[in-house]
Amino acid sequence: MKSLIKTISLPFLSGLAGAAIWTTLSFSDSKDQVLPTPSPKMEQMNFASDYSRSLPDSPPTSFVEASENSTQSVVFIKNFSGTDPRRYSMFDYFFGSGPSQQVSSGSGVIISDDGYIVTNNHVIDRAETIEVIHQKKTYKARLVGTDKNTDIAVLKIDAEGLPAIKRGKSRDLKIGEWVLAVGNPFNLTSTVTAGIVSAKERQINILGGDFPLESFIQTDAPINPGNSGGALVNVNGELVGINTAILSRTGSYTGYGFAVPVDIAMKVSNDLIQYGEVQKAIPGIEAVEITPELAEEMNIKTLDGVIVTHVVRNGAAEEAGLERSDVITQLGDQEITGMGSFEEALSYYYPGQKLPVTFFRNGSPKTVQLTLQNLEGGNGIIKREYYSSALLGAKLEAVNTIEKDKMGIDYGIKLTGMTRGYLRDLGLREGFIITQINREPARDPKIVGKFLEEYSGKLLLEGIATSGQPFMQSYTIR
Repeated sequence: MKSLIKTISLPFLSGLAGAAIWTTLSFSDSKDQVLPTPSPKMEQMNFASDYSRSLPDSPPTSFVEASENSTQSVVFIKNFSGTDPRRYSMFDYFFGSGPSQQVSSGSGVIISDDGYIVTNNHVIDRAETIEVIHQKKTYKARLVGTDKNTDIAVLKIDAEGLPAIKRGKSRDLKIGEWVLAVGNPFNLTSTVTAGIVSAKERQINILGGDFPLESFIQTDAPINPGNSGGALVNVNGELVGINTAILSRTGSYTGYGFAVPVDIAMKVSNDLIQYGEVQKAIPGIEAVEITPELAEEMNIKTLDGVIVTHVVRNGAAEEAGLERSDVITQLGDQEITGMGSFEEALSYYYPGQKLPVTFFRNGSPKTVQLTLQNLEGGNGIIKREYYSSALLGAKLEAVNTIEKDKMGIDYGIKLTGMTRGYLRDLGLREGFIITQINREPARDPKIVGKFLEEYSGKLLLEGIATSGQPFMQSYTIR
């Protein structure tokens, strides 16, 4: 306004009129900024007639239908770890340390009417007891399986006729589309917040596991502690993602949340239910995102795709003829824009399936047929064997093909899911790999587990520490 007054000399009344017109135009512009252009899915929404005539780009008048279709399928999860105070006597209170039970909580989504529930691995991590609360009724839950690579876990409760959520397709989700986050933030059950899809195929480097798969849906729907494991749904109330993380320096919502796409979450969940193990399809390579610096250094004309940095010995890629520095731009019919889309594209396949790979080598386009492998280097479905021991305080599993290639070893037993127990007392940590015990090779998880549970005397452990360094230590076990 000041600039207008300085540059235009008009009577006072004309100035007021001009200001009114300027204010009206500014208000109209601000509304355009907060109303997103509708995607094809948004155009199918049922807007109120008065809004649809005057403001075709407006959001839906309410999210009632979406909320009603989804809230009944979202559960409250409690994770109990440590000592149950109900097992303590008065003697323990006066002369012992007292109970030290910890309780944490999160959310979960009912995916079948007979009691299967998907949630985040970090919601139930280290749980000794898990409870699921649905419509004010509490159930004891059994852990079916977990996958740290995607932060997905599956629970089972004994119940029938549960309201399984309807599933959408995350691959069809568009940036700018309206979504709802449904969960239990701060123990406030059945909470619904709304926002839009801000981005897809987002990598934020938060997941654990040996092969972290990050291709998150980013949303500005408010997500807070307790929302983890809950549902991200579209305007029809269909599941499109599992809420997993927030971008925050305070621990509370400050702008963006991230969800595992439902297409990935359901593939992982179905594998855990059917096989007890995610059937990960391995291409036999390691790859990195194309940065402007790498593109200039390698004379690459595009920033889309990924660069092969390592080819696994005797792996699928080596057999297909892929080489280091090849630039992969397409897997099957999906174009690869970066590591997020690369990992997501692979996640939909099973070992043994053939996959056409399009890539550039020295600037020339090529295509090969890749027969994907499993973690053991074969082409079939695998059911990996574990040995879980409360005494040892760990789950023991044989190292897979990729780990053996990385570590330069032929065998080994990896320690996972560690809790209080014998192995932690020895100073061993999550991810430690035992290669030899008393100079004998460690190959079978069950044999190694039972040996350690029963052994007494001089014990020599050899292996690879979590830092990747060789390890050798002797102990006296009584």
